[in-house]
Amino acid sequence: MPTLARYGETTLPTLVLLHGFLGTKADWLPLMPKLSQHFHCVCLDLVGHGDNQPSLPAPEMEDGFDFCVQDIIARLDRLNISQFHLYGYSLGGRIALHLAKAHPQGLLSLLLESCHPGLKDPQEKTARAKNDALWAERLLKLSSIDFLNLWYQQPVFTDMTAAKRKTVVEKRAAMLDLHPKQMLKEVFLATSLARQSSLWDVPSQLACECHFFAGSQDAKFHALAQEWQLHAPILVHSINGAGHNIHQAAPEALTSTILKLLG
Repeated sequence: MPTLARYGETTLPTLVLLHGFLGTKADWLPLMPKLSQHFHCVCLDLVGHGDNQPSLPAPEMEDGFDFCVQDIIARLDRLNISQFHLYGYSLGGRIALHLAKAHPQGLLSLLLESCHPGLKDPQEKTARAKNDALWAERLLKLSSIDFLNLWYQQPVFTDMTAAKRKTVVEKRAAMLDLHPKQMLKEVFLATSLARQSSLWDVPSQLACECHFFAGSQDAKFHALAQEWQLHAPILVHSINGAGHNIHQAAPEALTSTILKLLG
């Protein structure tokens, strides 16, 4: 099965999109009707997600971020894509930051949605590591439905209605049940926020613009974006009617904003 999907003419500027944890390349479909008119959109399955299910020994996942970045670059190389706009959501945004740091020459712009640049407090890192280890254990032991029902009860998803949560859980569960969960667990732990180095200064090192999208209902990442903006040249955009997952909650508003920025 293909590990990426492409929309729009290949002669258009390339826009690479990276989904979040538990997502797939299909998450970007609501944005494609408009974005594909202006960009050659390349939607990728991250390692361990969707159809991207490599078999590799655990030691190769020691540096999960580097592994994910190399996986993305290798697939873009096969498409002869060397210059591109890069958009990442949540985990995809954190991987996008690592990619930008490692391959800044390839970026036309960096666009981040609800993405954390790194924990500063060692105690926060320790707490996050313990919490992620618990989630990793649940991922393997619980049924997909039970795991996802717990996952989407986290505070960051409080903007989701009960109906929306039910739809997302059913959709994600069907995808999760297609593959063994061991690889997803390995990727989750290897790309934990607890293991991420500080990337707060990455925008300062880029020659291109860096944009941050925060949902108006996502107080945590709004505050984080405002703090980041004080220390780095990022441009923050608040999207009304959305929480953590903007591209699902407000695809039209997000698409319009992207086109205004990059058009």
